[in-house]
Amino acid sequence: MASPKTKKSPMAKNALPPGRRDGSNAKPRPRPARSRPLYSPAEVHEIFRRFSVQRPEPKGELEHVNAFTFLVAVVLSAQATDAGVNKATRALFKVADTPQKMLALGEAEVGDYIRTIGLWRNKAKNVIALSKALIDEHGGEVPDDRDQLVRLPGVGRKTANVVLNMAFGQHTMAVDTHILRIGNRLGLAPGKTPEQVEQGLLKIIPEEYMRHAHHWLILHGRYVCKARKPDCPACVIADLCKAAEKTSEIPAPLVPIAPLAESVAVEAQ
Repeated sequence: MASPKTKKSPMAKNALPPGRRDGSNAKPRPRPARSRPLYSPAEVHEIFRRFSVQRPEPKGELEHVNAFTFLVAVVLSAQATDAGVNKATRALFKVADTPQKMLALGEAEVGDYIRTIGLWRNKAKNVIALSKALIDEHGGEVPDDRDQLVRLPGVGRKTANVVLNMAFGQHTMAVDTHILRIGNRLGLAPGKTPEQVEQGLLKIIPEEYMRHAHHWLILHGRYVCKARKPDCPACVIADLCKAAEKTSEIPAPLVPIAPLAESVAVEAQ
């Protein structure tokens, strides 16, 4: 004898639970709160204003004679010190300051000049390859376009940004190990990757300071906010800094920072 069929539940299979029959009284899921920027626009403006007063015209430490030799020097500086690169390139650039002369020199001889630099074999190969690419594709001239630069052998985004900024005056942010550390340590532009920090800094740095901003941050990270221990007593932004690793308590300025619009108006007078 077949068992009697059980009655279906009053609640349909896809019906909403009691109290939510039409969904109108359903409570929305709370959205995660957005983290607020650690620094106000006025504080960011003051940070870079002080950097501009400290170093009005920052100079790069890589020695070069033109855009081509600067590009080569930046390529060679990967995982090497600027001092070490300069020591090797002084003699090299005296005999090869154009792509044509560098290509004529050849990979083996270029290698002899830069043998004291780390990864010199691979770098010598890249220098010859990029010299040939500049001749074949750009008439021997260094392009002032990021997309074209990163297609050259041995040139990544950071190298391209450095060249665009230093050789062509473009407002780029080249994130090296120093800027990656500064962006995260200070909380100016936290990010796991150089590109994340780059985009964060480009969003917050005032336009009037973008020309030298990457250089100020590099020098600040190299000589003041060092990797092992920041030198807070020598820091021009110590009272504004909100890093957890501050090594000393620097009192805030007696005069509070003016709102951004007011501070810009004062500077314009």
